[in-house]
Amino acid sequence: MPYSVLVVDDESLTLRTVSRGLTGEGFEVFTAASGEDALKTFGEEHPQMVLLDIVLPGIDGVEVLRQIKSSSPATIVVMMSAYHMVDRAVEAMKLGAYDYLIKPFHLADLTATLRRASEMLSLRVRLRDTVETAKGQYDFGKIVTQNAAMRGMLEMARKAAESDHTTILIQGESGTGKGVLARAVHYASPRASQLLLELNCATLPDALLESELFGFEPGAFTDARRRKEGLLERAHGGTLFLDEIGNMSASVQAKLLRVLEEGTFIRLGGAKSIKVNVRMIAATNTNLKEAVAQGRFREDLFYRLNVVPLFIPPLRERTEDILPLALDMVQHFNQELNKNFTGFTPDAADLLEAYAWPGNIRELKNVIERTMILAHEGNIDASSLPSEILPPEPLSPEVMQFPFTEHSADEPLVTLRELEEDYIQKVLAATGNNKTRAARILGIHPTSLLRKLKKDPVLP
Repeated sequence: MPYSVLVVDDESLTLRTVSRGLTGEGFEVFTAASGEDALKTFGEEHPQMVLLDIVLPGIDGVEVLRQIKSSSPATIVVMMSAYHMVDRAVEAMKLGAYDYLIKPFHLADLTATLRRASEMLSLRVRLRDTVETAKGQYDFGKIVTQNAAMRGMLEMARKAAESDHTTILIQGESGTGKGVLARAVHYASPRASQLLLELNCATLPDALLESELFGFEPGAFTDARRRKEGLLERAHGGTLFLDEIGNMSASVQAKLLRVLEEGTFIRLGGAKSIKVNVRMIAATNTNLKEAVAQGRFREDLFYRLNVVPLFIPPLRERTEDILPLALDMVQHFNQELNKNFTGFTPDAADLLEAYAWPGNIRELKNVIERTMILAHEGNIDASSLPSEILPPEPLSPEVMQFPFTEHSADEPLVTLRELEEDYIQKVLAATGNNKTRAARILGIHPTSLLRKLKKDPVLP
């Protein structure tokens, strides 16, 4: 896109030459011959960039820079100065000037400088658009719930988001939406325009987790050929979201504690302490209090993280949210898959609400997407839903015939475990070893049946 430039110089030849050259390069150009004219034109035209001479009649260039930056910090200002005034140009850089050029300069050098500035402006625009999109996507108002506990938790999260530094610990089962909540907090905070970086502590071995988090110096280990900034440095001014923090090793826990206490850390293989300003949000699907009691997690780190504890209830404890969430997902996948589903039949809605959803919202989303891919458009009926959420099949007469016999005093009693094993064997035999159908008859999830089969080598 073409950018506008205000050229400020009291030499008419410079104004004409630079103006003509930049116009030919596609820039929209305004001109001013004094500091007062520059401020007036800037206020009227709002150019994105200013090419500003230091020596001007009346208000000098440095003061013009100060006033422009005060009213419009995002404006790109490039200073022009004679060689003997480099010190003043450096002063201007400290006040926020993007760059400076020494007179006389080639038009190609000026154009290259403004092109680089244009690229930075474009990056800012893209970043701003990205942030605005993310704010809309992860707005607290977009979180679907009618559950009282969830509403109370979200209100606490909103208040915590307003604080710039407060550390937050999000707890909840896998699939409950801990990452969504962390993003909602970030984009509702004063740090929304800065980076949000995420790291899943459960997916990396200790050594790699440490290098990702703190970075390293050349020679820190065999493959460390050059310096690498860690996520803490890159997130400076923004937010770092550490998911599944309960999987972090003791050595990394100790280093993270220092960051929370002092705001400093040292790269791997380094000696220099680095200061960072990062808002920390941690999440876990484990009980950290139990981990502390068992010596697997540092107590001091737990209390540093647990400044504002947020607990997301599992979906089975907020059944009033199941259907609203499912309908919201239908609308989402209608757009993504170019479908036209209208909702659920009463029978299908009853099945959704009756199912325990061990995978929580993530599982619900997967079920809705799969169903919408395979089913006919319109209302989703019970027959379109996947088999794992259907109710258990009625027991067949053969399975119901279970040998409960009287025992004499000298006969050993049959244990509950043995009864369960015998019953599972009968159900498997009756279903032709169809484990999915057997699980429905038993009233358990297929994964629970597989787990039982692995524990019992006697079972087929």
